[in-house]
Amino acid sequence: MATVSLDKLNKVYENGFHAVKDLSVDIADGEFMVLVGPSGCGKTTALRMIAGLEDITSGVLRIGGKEANDETPKERDIAMVFQNYALYPHMTVAENIGFALKLRKLPKTELDAKVREAADILGLTDWLDRKPGQLSGGQRQRVAMGRAIVRSPSVFLMDEPLSNLDAKLRVQMRAEVQRIQRRIGVATVYVTHDQIEAMTMGDRVTVLRAGVLQQVDTPQNLYDNPDNVFVAAFIGSPAQNLYDAALTEGARSIKLGSQEIPLPDAVRTKRPALVSYAGKDVVVGMRPEHLPAAKPGETGPTLVGDVNLIEALGSELVVHFTIDANRVIAEGALDKDEAEAVGKGEGVARVEAKTPVKVGDRMTFGIDIEDMQFFDTQTGLAIRG
Repeated sequence: MATVSLDKLNKVYENGFHAVKDLSVDIADGEFMVLVGPSGCGKTTALRMIAGLEDITSGVLRIGGKEANDETPKERDIAMVFQNYALYPHMTVAENIGFALKLRKLPKTELDAKVREAADILGLTDWLDRKPGQLSGGQRQRVAMGRAIVRSPSVFLMDEPLSNLDAKLRVQMRAEVQRIQRRIGVATVYVTHDQIEAMTMGDRVTVLRAGVLQQVDTPQNLYDNPDNVFVAAFIGSPAQNLYDAALTEGARSIKLGSQEIPLPDAVRTKRPALVSYAGKDVVVGMRPEHLPAAKPGETGPTLVGDVNLIEALGSELVVHFTIDANRVIAEGALDKDEAEAVGKGEGVARVEAKTPVKVGDRMTFGIDIEDMQFFDTQTGLAIRG
């Protein structure tokens, strides 16, 4: 087992494309670290540099405290699980799992013991005599993981290992991968473009955009305290509502289109730097779950919007609405189709399932005002203290 340290790693290709820029991340022994970001953000390139499949242009990679830039993949003692399972179709599950050990000429009794131990961890004991074609997608993915586990590597690298599975199986396998990683206790670097996958699996999450590190934090802190507009927009489903707004004098209220929302003292206490933005434009963010349906007679801050779509999910309603404020789209946080589908003042709220609302209503939402987030319009950075 080992730690992994990336110290200002850069990858520049021969055509001049700068795929990874000064990436610095430390991964503790036994930690499950997820690299997440939109397509082309450099996450897979970073993983391949750790694996030794891509040369490092500059910077230092350390595995177990030892510089590994010039080591071969074999010398780094890592095991990698790919998106496509890469199993040998003519071999049984047991033969696939034990193939690397066979190449090492491990004694058969020791090889069989290691294969059975890996199969027990993965719940594959009853399938050891079957071939990949007789297995489900989830079982094949577990075989691919077994082939990595059986080598007892210092570090696991996983490149979107669940992306070929259907939605229901992906949810099941997320829990399986976590369980297996906890049991073997090896530092794991896991790449995904799916932010829900990142949030549910990682001990910590590294968010990348265009090769640049945006934030490294626990999933909950990424969600509650994003460092910038991109992280705020990328993390969360449905995405956070982000609007151009203006703070009034003394930061006593915020103007959102034609609506003015009072800001209590608690907001300025939580984010003292807000006062310096009084009278200036800012970007304001509100999570969909922080916009509950306002109750009759409610006296707290509210937001009024025109309802244009309702998604009934059983446990809740997802209400799409429009206000007369400019919706901010963080570049790269949404794919092209998603960005084009977002209207100028569109917003999303998550409300109780039995809320009486229909398309065309003018609806009043309460605001969990202390959870509102604020960002600098020029830098995109969070306004805190």
